[in-house]
Amino acid sequence: MASSVQIPLVGGTADGQTITVELDSNGRPPLTHHHLGSGGLADAQIYELENFREDAREWRYRWTGPAV
Repeated sequence: MASSVQIPLVGGTADGQTITVELDSNGRPPLTHHHLGSGGLADAQIYELENFREDAREWRYRWTGPAV
C-alpha cells in the first residue's frame, strides 16, 4: 500500500485548500498538481511542489499560473 500525505495549495484560485497525494517509492509527492476549475482541464491551474523546510519533509504546492 502506498503512503499518502496532505499538502497545502498556496496562491491561485485554490489558495488555502489541501490535497492528498500518494508518495512515490522514494517518499516524495508528485512534482506538479493540476487543480481543475469549473471548466475541467480548460480552467486548470498549475501548482509546483516546493519544500519549505530544509530540515523536515514538509511540502506545499505553489501556484505558477493557468494551464493554457
